[in-house]
Amino acid sequence: MSSWEQRTDYLVEVAQRCLRGHQSFDLCRSHLVAASQISKGTIYNHFTTEADLVVAVACAQYQGWLNAAESEQQGDTDPFECYLFHHCQRLYDVLAQKRFVIERMMPNQELLQQASEVYRDRFNDLFAQYCQWNQGMISAVGDRPGFDRYELLKNYIRGTMINSDDGLKCCDDVQTYYQFSYAMAQLMGHSDRRIPTKQTFSVWLAQREPQQTNAAA
Repeated sequence: MSSWEQRTDYLVEVAQRCLRGHQSFDLCRSHLVAASQISKGTIYNHFTTEADLVVAVACAQYQGWLNAAESEQQGDTDPFECYLFHHCQRLYDVLAQKRFVIERMMPNQELLQQASEVYRDRFNDLFAQYCQWNQGMISAVGDRPGFDRYELLKNYIRGTMINSDDGLKCCDDVQTYYQFSYAMAQLMGHSDRRIPTKQTFSVWLAQREPQQTNAAA
């Protein structure tokens, strides 16, 4: 990785930290100067428009989801549970780390048109890959006729992330993840499948606590 790419990654990490706990993307390129201790000119070279910064943050988030999905899929042979726990982990990250919900902003075609080609192309590629992973997992669980299950789930998950963040829900509430999984199973058309029990989620949350401590540090 070149020094340019390393600096870009660092600036995106700084931006993500600055956005923690925010319900709107109220971060500008100029705000990164003090937060990163990097000159304004250098920052503007990396992000030539404000849209570049938004899209770069979105790219980092989608890349993170893809990396997690690949790792989780290797460790869980059941696509049903893999899909549920993947999105539960995403919800946990929003609530525990106060991560900015990038779905508030992206995908956004108008914003993408304002972004530089390199960021626009990268986002479109990552977005397509993540959509493909989700569609593949839903199909692996078992397609159900009558509805576009992928669209139903995508819209529900997006709404849950935003509403849970707005509602300041606690990250360690077992019922939150149990209900979330129940709704996803229903929307997949698999109400006959048994979702993880509350006890399973309790153990899962206990395993997340060290991660939360490390993230806070």
